[in-house]
Amino acid sequence: MKFIQSIINGCQIIKADIIHDNRGIFCKSFNKEIFTLNNINVNFEESYFSRSKKGVIRGMHFQTPPNEISKLVFCSEGEILDVFLDIRLNSKTFGQFQKINLSASNGLHVYIPKGIAHGFQVISEFATVHYLQSGKYEASNDSGILWNSFGMDWPISNPILSDRDKEFISLDSL
Repeated sequence: MKFIQSIINGCQIIKADIIHDNRGIFCKSFNKEIFTLNNINVNFEESYFSRSKKGVIRGMHFQTPPNEISKLVFCSEGEILDVFLDIRLNSKTFGQFQKINLSASNGLHVYIPKGIAHGFQVISEFATVHYLQSGKYEASNDSGILWNSFGMDWPISNPILSDRDKEFISLDSL
């Protein structure tokens, strides 16, 4: 695994090794010892995955204190445009975001620390996205930033959004 510091303080892009053979591919997505050696000390408590169709945007999600969570995100089917936004008011990179394509074939993962909003757009016909989370989902602390309120130029004019994601506050209102 290769770890690359993102432009967002604390976020890391991880290039996992992918083994190809006549059966398909094999990829190790997490190794606690390797992560610790790369200054990511996290205990994942929950794991989720979503499968979405082309044109879906999910996000920009986060949990508020005291139930903030860190995430490890990767795509095991298809391709997504993954976006993470710094919403930590005291951060040097507050309001900045980064985008990166994650796919089943490129082996890229993103580590997203507490205080970062996360979302993605499905680029392929379908995509399966996995999230390992450092804490439990708490509905009362579930929140988000409006997907089109922070300067991201999404490559879609009419995305498929949940009603919930359409109602989030803008970054300026945070």
